[in-house]
Amino acid sequence: MRPIGRVVSPLTDLSAAPKQGFEAGPDAWVEFEPDLADGFRDLKPGDQVYLLTWLDRARRDILVVHPRDDPAAPQTGVFSTRSADRPNPIGLHPVEVLTVEEDRFQVRHLEAVDGTPVLDVKPVIRRSEA
Repeated sequence: MRPIGRVVSPLTDLSAAPKQGFEAGPDAWVEFEPDLADGFRDLKPGDQVYLLTWLDRARRDILVVHPRDDPAAPQTGVFSTRSADRPNPIGLHPVEVLTVEEDRFQVRHLEAVDGTPVLDVKPVIRRSEA
C-alpha cells in the first residue's frame, strides 16, 4: 500500500484534535501525488466522500482503551471503538468536498492532523444510488 496524498490541516497537535470531524474538525486540504490527480477529477463541491487515512502517529500495540480517552469510561476493546490506537490504524472520515483544484481538494470537518497520509477516497453511496 502506498499513500495517494497527505492531509494539509491547521491541526498540528494530536492531543488537541477533535475526536470526530463533526466535533469542530476544521476545513482541510487533501493534496495528491501528481501522478494520481486524474483519479479525483470528477469530484465536485458538495460531494460527500470517505477519506481513508493511515493514522501514522497512533499506537499499534493497544487492544483495550477507555473510549474517548475518558478514564471514567470502562475499558473497551478497540474494535468496538473509534480509537486511533489499534493494530491497523486506518482512519475513516466522512467529509464534504468544498473546493477542487488541479492536485488537491478541500474538505469540511476533517479531524486528521497535518501530514496524515491518505490511502484512498470513496464516494458516499446512498441506498437509492446503489
